[in-house]
Amino acid sequence: MSRIGRQPIPVPAGVSVQIEPALVRVNGPKGELQERVSRDMQIAESGGELTVSRPTDRGEHRALHGLTRSLIANMVQGVTDGYEKRLEIQGVGYRAALQGRTLSLSVGYSHQVPIFPPEDIEFEVPVPTQIVVRGISKQRVSEIAARIRKVRPPEPYKGKGIRYQGEHIVRKVGKRA
Repeated sequence: MSRIGRQPIPVPAGVSVQIEPALVRVNGPKGELQERVSRDMQIAESGGELTVSRPTDRGEHRALHGLTRSLIANMVQGVTDGYEKRLEIQGVGYRAALQGRTLSLSVGYSHQVPIFPPEDIEFEVPVPTQIVVRGISKQRVSEIAARIRKVRPPEPYKGKGIRYQGEHIVRKVGKRA
């Protein structure tokens, strides 16, 4: 029994998709991405839409179905629009700067911490207390942003550190006399 995914993935003009038995390649205006997928999932392209179908309704096939559909949708969005993560730096004297392509962080250590971007990731520092990480792969952008945040995670007493934009830090009260 084959079930077709409820939500087909629209493929915009200018994006080409190559489907192989265990590999999906998506090529668009911003670049090319490829992802390995399970051989159990059937992927079909028709009329400018991609559909993912599963062989049975068993739990593992339903989970793979949703995962495969999300991965392909993220690749299509990445090669058309791209992804970005924004980080904020809070703390007296904490700041970021670009030196060529390398991001240099001054976050309270005795030295500056350099972050070297991979080829498909770029950094932007619009203000010394903000960092923008851009790329076409959602996974790579999130991974690099997490690595930057890990340099100085926000601490719960004063809230100093590097955090995602809009992230709420639960503050602790501290000592009482």
